[in-house]
Amino acid sequence: MYVMNKKTLILSISAVSLILSFFHIPHPRIDLSWVAILLCGIPIIKEAGEALIKEFDITADVLVAMAIIASVCIGEFFAAGEVALIMALGEELEEFTVSKARSGIEKLVSMTPTSARVLAGDMEQMIDAQEVQVGAILKVLPGETVPVDGVILSGQTSIDQSVMTGESLPVDKGVGDDVSSGTINRFGSFTMRSTRIGADSSIQRMIQLVKSADAGKAKIVGIADRWAFWIVIIAFASAIITAIVTGQIIRGVTILVVFCPCALVLATPTAIMAAIGNVSRYGFLVKEGDALERLSSVKKVALDKTGTLTYGVPSVSAVVSFDSQTTEKELFSIAASVESCSEHPLGKAVVASYTKQYPEPLSAVSGFVMVPGKGVEAEVYGEKVLVGTSSFLAENRIELPDSLFAQADDYHKEGCTVIYIAKGGKISGFIALSDTVRKESTTLVESFKKLSLEPVLLTGDNYSTAKAVSEKLAIDEFYANCLPQDKVARIEQYQNESKPVCMIGDGINDAPVLKKADVGIAMGGEGSDIAASAADIVLINDNISTFEHIIVVSRKMMRIIKVNILVSLTINFVAVLLAVTGYLDPVVGALVHNGGSFLVIANSAYLYYNK
Repeated sequence: MYVMNKKTLILSISAVSLILSFFHIPHPRIDLSWVAILLCGIPIIKEAGEALIKEFDITADVLVAMAIIASVCIGEFFAAGEVALIMALGEELEEFTVSKARSGIEKLVSMTPTSARVLAGDMEQMIDAQEVQVGAILKVLPGETVPVDGVILSGQTSIDQSVMTGESLPVDKGVGDDVSSGTINRFGSFTMRSTRIGADSSIQRMIQLVKSADAGKAKIVGIADRWAFWIVIIAFASAIITAIVTGQIIRGVTILVVFCPCALVLATPTAIMAAIGNVSRYGFLVKEGDALERLSSVKKVALDKTGTLTYGVPSVSAVVSFDSQTTEKELFSIAASVESCSEHPLGKAVVASYTKQYPEPLSAVSGFVMVPGKGVEAEVYGEKVLVGTSSFLAENRIELPDSLFAQADDYHKEGCTVIYIAKGGKISGFIALSDTVRKESTTLVESFKKLSLEPVLLTGDNYSTAKAVSEKLAIDEFYANCLPQDKVARIEQYQNESKPVCMIGDGINDAPVLKKADVGIAMGGEGSDIAASAADIVLINDNISTFEHIIVVSRKMMRIIKVNILVSLTINFVAVLLAVTGYLDPVVGALVHNGGSFLVIANSAYLYYNK
């Protein structure tokens, strides 16, 4: 059920009162225009007075207040009420289009680890994560969040680092490797020594990046307020000179009424509303009213890889058999059968790819054993099968020929992850997995170039993967192994070079850079809700082929705004000349310049239906 808010109710009552006043209802001596003056005019006069006296801030409201007061002083109550209503309507449109975007900081804070398992001799003690000291020895179990930054002292594991790097696959970690706070330990338990705590930890630094980036993003000032000082000076001077020269105060008041920037105030918010309505049909949720204005001027588009240009889900791209007695399909089936018992994302990807491609059921396995960070082993038809890293197979005395590595290296260069398979004590082959590039990504990059936008890839993935994706999509500029602060630094560099940037991403790690960019667009379908909260615009359906449309619409919106401004200024100029010569009185003047407001609204409405 729709519930009318307070401002909408005030505008509705004021509009009805003016209509009744125009037709002298209920009585010629009872002027209901005062309802609009009191409800809409008084707040404008109050705000203009406070801004002028306390801060000497001359805004469009100052001229509006002057026009309302002057009209009331000479008894033109309808003109005063009409001006007050139009301006109140303009302010309401601006507030409607410029909504408050959630920062997502609260959700990041909720991800901050709250407890840590500290080792003291043979004793384990759970303490508050904030109490951990540098150099403390901690133990992290499978499924737990790493409490602070540190280095692994013992154990093998796989860490989900998507919160920091956006990588879709867990990273195998062992003794001597660094781990970051906020990342998740997926499998094996390990001990670590803390190196950075509190505000210095990775998760806290990312929170600070989001806060600082949000505070540094300037909001665009309305067109009318930018020019308000000169509008007020010219209007006031013209009114006084005309009243003195002609000896008719009413002409001076009429100038103030027709000079009132109603159409100028409506020029921007009406076009923005129409543009927002247009792009919403294509799945875009615009959370910041001025985001489209900023989007129209961007020179570069920074793209995250995982979940944006790719689906963010690994799948098998190749199966290579090194055993003449085993076909690729049989090797695929054996590996999938063993991995069916695994919880590792790579194992699940192998199983999902096999079942999608072949209808045959998997073979039964026995004696399944998982070695965290290395691989798995099990028996299939009574034969021992190993699936995992090359070092895992080497530890089990499986001989790996150089020709195998040479062929696997070709897939590594394409950004693939390779897992090796051995059965019966001999190498059988390998499976290459990769994050599949979206079918629309090539067209997307081409459309950016057609719009004279420079695409750049910013990813937390390794160099080989970043290079492979960039070459496939013809992206000339790319940066790999990017942490959140690296992406923010890169955006700052472009901004310092006067190259406004639009960032498109989907992961938690993208939140700071989405805030820092001139415009942040998040993938809302499969993406992180924290990224969506940090962005100015959210693509609800993840259909990246529509990015070209929103950029085109943003540019059309700016052209329409400029036309609106030209129309409003032209009408005001002509109306001022007519007022000076006495052809317009305040009431007719108000109607004429409000006709300009109607033209502005009609011109903006065209954008809503534009494809």
